[in-house]
Amino acid sequence: MDTHSGFGSGNYGPDEQRDPAAAVLKALRDYRAAEVATRRSTRDSTGMGETDLIALRYLLRAQAAGEQVGPKDLSRVLQITTASTTSLIDRLVSSGHVRREPHPTDRRSLVVVPTVAVDSEVRATLGALHHKMMAVAEELSAAEARIIISFLRRMGQAVSGPGSG
Repeated sequence: MDTHSGFGSGNYGPDEQRDPAAAVLKALRDYRAAEVATRRSTRDSTGMGETDLIALRYLLRAQAAGEQVGPKDLSRVLQITTASTTSLIDRLVSSGHVRREPHPTDRRSLVVVPTVAVDSEVRATLGALHHKMMAVAEELSAAEARIIISFLRRMGQAVSGPGSG
């Protein structure tokens, strides 16, 4: 019998066998609590807020893809005001995490560029965690991955749809 296929397979406790839907939601809450605690620890160890870390990850991904990021792009991605974006960039420039540079083709515009130091810092802080999470995900079969992806997308729709807030 496939030990991954059902709640009655012997790999699950009595609560999961009695109410599998509630057990799934509890596991989701437990994961979310662990993720929140890890993010808090990361913020504490780096001395940066959540928005700062999200901005840096976005800037690093854009840089790796060869894309230029301006302040308006950050405002849009982070869903924050222009004034908040200016404060964010000022804070990240002061801390040495990013620098402002002239746009390569539009002299009137600026781009925000992560420094080499931030790439190393983010990799050191988040790299080990990412590798552990990837190792767990890589253990899934293709069928298991499809089920989980579908479930998580539907849960995302359920919590972000009308009447969810």
